[in-house]
Amino acid sequence: MSARILVVDDVEANVRLLQAKLEAEYYEVLTAPDGPTALALAAAEKPDIVLLDVMMPGMDGFAVCRRLKDDAETRHIPVVLLTALDGRADRVAGLEAGADDFLTKPIDDVLLFARVRSLTRLKSVIDELRDREASGRRMGVIAGVASRLGGTGGRILVVDDHERQAQRVCAELSIEHRPVSETTPENALIAARGPVDLIIVNAAAKAFDGLRFAAQIRSDEVTRSLPILAIVDFDDRTRLVKALEIGVNDVLPRPIDPQELAARVKTQIRRKRYTDYLRDNLDQSLELAVTDQLTGLHNRRYMESQLEALVRRAVVGGGDPVALLVIDIDHFKKVNDGFGHAVGDEVLREFAVRLASNVRAMDLPVRFGGEEFVVVMPETELEHAHRIAERIRLHVAGSPFRVMGGEELLTVTISIGVAASLRGDDAPAKLVRRADEAMYEAKARGRNRVIAKAA
Repeated sequence: MSARILVVDDVEANVRLLQAKLEAEYYEVLTAPDGPTALALAAAEKPDIVLLDVMMPGMDGFAVCRRLKDDAETRHIPVVLLTALDGRADRVAGLEAGADDFLTKPIDDVLLFARVRSLTRLKSVIDELRDREASGRRMGVIAGVASRLGGTGGRILVVDDHERQAQRVCAELSIEHRPVSETTPENALIAARGPVDLIIVNAAAKAFDGLRFAAQIRSDEVTRSLPILAIVDFDDRTRLVKALEIGVNDVLPRPIDPQELAARVKTQIRRKRYTDYLRDNLDQSLELAVTDQLTGLHNRRYMESQLEALVRRAVVGGGDPVALLVIDIDHFKKVNDGFGHAVGDEVLREFAVRLASNVRAMDLPVRFGGEEFVVVMPETELEHAHRIAERIRLHVAGSPFRVMGGEELLTVTISIGVAASLRGDDAPAKLVRRADEAMYEAKARGRNRVIAKAA
């Protein structure tokens, strides 16, 4: 997977060397000699990853990283800090500034490329979610923006057979989070399917293979999006690189530093909450795109997609017929003219409730438009659909609609047309037309009745 990488370093020789290595691996490389230039390029070009030197005159790498993470347009871009410093305090400072990793010069090429590939995969997922969210905003089905999401209060699953190490990790995390620990992968796999924000696994566990456990988490559809932080011996470069290759989000060196643990955990939980926010917005946008906002029923767009498949299966596949009810509220214009559109909306909402409560779980009640509704009824003969339609009619006409806070009682009736799919040459449009014609015939015969049209 290729990516656009922004390399930021005030030493030109360092930039050229890193650029040559990255381009040899078919990455597209942008370069910047200082912090302000890097910020401008990041905002304009939206790179996939920023490789950022720490020791620069004027604005150092920590300050640049903080600025990137404070900007809503760039905070999702992964940042890897590159430095000759190897002190614990510098590592923690970089992570607390929002960096995703901290690599020490001279840079290990194998580890660098493993980290770049890992972060590129992560960035592609976030970019796809962001693009879909942006589409939802343009369509008007998503409102609001993400607030600054915190990285505390997380539900953390610690998977480690080293009892003392697990206890220390849980004790450190319990200050700001809610950790639980498991010593076996079997129990941990079950726990991971519950409410979990982060998994911390000991990749050097004695009783089980920590990386195999991580791979199982990634292969399970329920848990594959959970962030994983692996505790790794950095002297074991092979295992470290393999952890990143199988999809571990971050690695924590042994012996464990409490501040570094806290910083890496916050970063992972904050990112998970951001991706959860994006996924929730995507789910919401999909739901809103197929739902009528007034009544809560599905809309015409959703109905047409479902009806197409059902009719095809019934006609071509030889399955049971699909029945269709087309329902129109009688004299609805008089309600709007006499009481106002707000009362008309009350009637539509109440009717939707009565309709939904009188069809089967397998049926699909839909607001077709205005005061017209449709019910798609899979595997239903015409006669059975007629009986259900009559039940709906009686329930609507049998008791008045309370509107205006119960101050007014309105008698509401409906006219229903019923049709069912035919073997041979039939299509959704023909089925809808037959039911629609039957509904207009019901109105012509005096309204408040059901008419079935066989062909």
